Amino acid sequence: KDYELRQYETAKWVSTVIPGETQKEAMRQGFWKLFHYIQGKNDKEIKIDMTVPVTCLIKSGCADFKISFFVPFEHQDSPPQPTDSDVFVEERKAAPIFVRSFGGFASPEKYAEEAEVLARILRNRGQPFHEDFFYTAGYDSPFKLFNRHNEVWYFKK
Repeated sequence: KDYELRQYETAKWVSTVIPGETQKEAMRQGFWKLFHYIQGKNDKEIKIDMTVPVTCLIKSGCADFKISFFVPFEHQDSPPQPTDSDVFVEERKAAPIFVRSFGGFASPEKYAEEAEVLARILRNRGQPFHEDFFYTAGYDSPFKLFNRHNEVWYFKK
């Protein structure tokens, strides 16, 4: 199967925007800012479980990258507020999303390649989608060597 269509429900994510870096460097910086948040750098000073996926918003012609962690279900109603001014909680509205999964260690180049494959398939099948941005989604620790799971997401129009 080339892709799947998933219905995501409204949910809160903790995010940070890293401007003017390479995607790889933005992911590194963003990950650590968000990791500090879940380690207790929040108004409740509580530790929050790490969740997956870690997403990165890629917008056409934009040098900013938005990196996000999913807020665990037990904190969805009232997530602790970040104390770092670069970190924020956002609510993403429910949406149908086209998802393409792939394995291995995902580089920015590999994500871009998979996104282009997904976009081509969707165009060929007449599936309308928002072409000006996509998300990368990583599910594994950098220490996991085998059976890795990565995704690219386009939002359905």
